[in-house]
Formats: sequence, C-alpha cells, structure tokens
Amino acid sequence: MAATLQILGTNLTRWSLVLVMLWIGGMKFTEYEANGIQPLVAHSPLMSWLYQVFSVTTFASLLGCIEIVVGLMIASRPLLPKASAIGSLLAALMFVGTLTFILSTPGWEPSLGFPALSVVPGQFLLKDTVLLGAALWTAGEALGASEKRGF
Repeated sequence: MAATLQILGTNLTRWSLVLVMLWIGGMKFTEYEANGIQPLVAHSPLMSWLYQVFSVTTFASLLGCIEIVVGLMIASRPLLPKASAIGSLLAALMFVGTLTFILSTPGWEPSLGFPALSVVPGQFLLKDTVLLGAALWTAGEALGASEKRGF
C-alpha cells in the first residue's frame, strides 16, 4: 500500500505541477490575468522595474511564455529527466519570486492584523509554498533519474 501511494503521489505531484504551470502560463495572455498580477509586480522592489521596460500586457505575456516552457520542461521527465529537473528548478525560482510579494504587497487583513492573511494577495500567494516544495521535489527526483541514466 505504501509503495502504491508513493507512486501515485509522485505522479500526481509532477503532473499537477505541469498543469499549474501550463494553465497559469496560458492565463497570462488574458487582460484579466495581466491586470491581476499588475499590483503584485508594481509593489515588488525586485520586479517593479519591469514595468519601465515592458507594458503590463507584454510582461504578462512574456511571463506566460516562460511558465509554459517551464511546464513543458517538467513534463519532459520520461524522455529528458535533466531538462525536467532544470524546469523544476526554474519553477522553484519563480515560486520564490512570487512568495516575495507577501512581503511587498499589502496582504494582511487590516481588521485582524498580523498574521491573518487577506484572501488576495495573502492567501492567494501562500499556496506557492506548497508549489515550491513540489518543484524542489520533482527537481530532485528528475535529477536522480538523470544521474542513473548517465545524462
């Protein structure tokens, strides 16, 4: 039973991560999503400069392309485990980046104060801690498979 659950969890984690990256990446091409991430990026000391270089929709589309490529890289695990590991590490880096928004975008519920997170962006961003863990795990698993294959 334990081995079956581990195999199921392994596959569900990887393919769910692929689904999240592809779906969210695809959404970045909509005006709705571009405008949705705008306040997060604009408040970020790490990323606000991007709006001096790109328009809101251009940056969102660029980010969407990156997310889709990362999702496809993670999906390549059966054939290209090293590429999958790199994709997972890139996803982890992206999740770390989005988690910094909790520090730079007002996200505390004002009526309750710290540590009560508002629904948006606080609770919306909190899920990225789990996605970060999944990305690191899939990176390690794919890298291990790559080393076993010798490439």
